[in-house]
This record gives sequence, structure tokens and C-alpha cells, in this order.
Amino acid sequence: MNRMRTTVAVLGATGALTAAQLGLAGGASATDVSTQDTKCGIKITFLTRFYVDQNNWVTNGGLRFGLTNTTKKQTFNSVSLKVQNVKSLRFGKATVTTRPIGRITQKTDQTVKIAAKTLKPGKSAAFKVSTRLLSNRYEAKFTLYGKTPNGKSWSCPVNGGTWGNIH
Repeated sequence: MNRMRTTVAVLGATGALTAAQLGLAGGASATDVSTQDTKCGIKITFLTRFYVDQNNWVTNGGLRFGLTNTTKKQTFNSVSLKVQNVKSLRFGKATVTTRPIGRITQKTDQTVKIAAKTLKPGKSAAFKVSTRLLSNRYEAKFTLYGKTPNGKSWSCPVNGGTWGNIH
């Protein structure tokens, strides 16, 4: 009986310590908005809530970014979403999560770019990138551009171009 109480007490203490460590590691949250409407027929999506470990790496594989064609009939060609560090982010390995639609075309510790040859109505291209936060205040800049089916190039500013602050 005493052995069982000791085990429960140790497990309870371990659980409290783990919760405290997670609290110290920090719960970081991006803006409450999960999508940004670009008014170009493309919607940019990103995580609204994520956590960092004790070394400031975003858990669960990193940050996720994507773009979706929100039009009913228009297909976009050569669509690219570029995510750049503006302040206090370092990117690691980037992986496409919507194969075969998208591919990573540029990747440094400051920039990740995904491109889709063709983005049909309702389809998405997305990626995840392991990310390390260097401070509590961070910003990323989105750049979105592509071509219409008739070959006309367009680019889209996205909500002032920056995202992210830890609350």
C-alpha cells in the first residue's frame, strides 16, 4: 500500500514538474487569425497557436504555412509563397506537406519559398519548416506572386507583409 502511494506521489510530482517546464518553455501564439485574405484569389494560412521547447524550437515539426486557391474557376500558374525572417527567426529543414502540388524552391536559415506549377480552384500548397525563435518578438514577411492562365504576372501584398508576436 505504501509503495503504491509513493509511486502515485512521484508520478504526481513528475507531472507537475513537466507542466512547469512546459510553462517555462513558453506557449507562443501567433496572431489569432489563421488565414490572410490577399484579395487576389489566394488565401495564406499559418498556425494560430504553437509551442516552443526549452531550446526555443517550435514543437511538432515547426511552423506551417500554406496557400489555397479560393476562386471558383480561376487557375493560377507559377504560384509562389515566400516566407522571410524579418526579426528573430531561424529556419531549419523545410518539408512540403501537399505533395505533388508544391515544392520548396528556396531555403536558407532566413527564407523559405514554396512554388506550385499549377494551383487549381480549391487546391492548396503547404509546407512545414523547423523554426527556432531567438526572442519573444518575431516577425515574418510574406510575399505572394504568380501568373494567370493567360501569362499575366501578378504579385500580392499581404496585410502589410508581417506576421507574429508572442502574446
